Amino acid sequence: MEISKEQILVNRLLKKEETAWKELFGAYSGNLTYVCSRYITGRDNVHDVLQNSFIKMFNSIGSFEYRGEGSLKAWLTRIVVNESLKHLKQNMNSGNFTDVLEIPDVPNEEEPNLEEIPKPVMMEMIRQLPDGYRTVFNLFVFERKSHKEIAEDLGIAENSSASQLHRAKAMLVRKVNEYKMSKKAQYG
Repeated sequence: MEISKEQILVNRLLKKEETAWKELFGAYSGNLTYVCSRYITGRDNVHDVLQNSFIKMFNSIGSFEYRGEGSLKAWLTRIVVNESLKHLKQNMNSGNFTDVLEIPDVPNEEEPNLEEIPKPVMMEMIRQLPDGYRTVFNLFVFERKSHKEIAEDLGIAENSSASQLHRAKAMLVRKVNEYKMSKKAQYG
């Protein structure tokens, strides 16, 4: 059985080779920055969370179990998500996970085709959501966590998670529709 590049990198990381850590950073920092910035706003905060994440990776690499191609990336991503959530919990009051806005329900048939929206624009729309909405939305959509898991992670009620997600989606629908209207007005 052939050993993958990822497995070789993991073996070098386990030996705490400095060049291996530089390779890891070079190969994964862009993606991990993207993951982190889905949860955390502000460049300095993203930098701090990533720095804490890399320290956690370095200190806990010994507990990493290689399970095939992609398992390293999954492990790194999980650490960044957990460190992002830790940062959010430490830096926000619990009011940020309550219903902060009354957003009218949007019927499902009005949901826009998100494929029409450029990825960076969509990402910015997600980043503009209130902290609680953004966090629940990211955990549900990108991390594929259930409302029960989200509630446990954030220390909120399960129905609060569902409500936050519903409102985040409604807010995004409104933002997407506004974007499409502005593009239509711009280009006729």
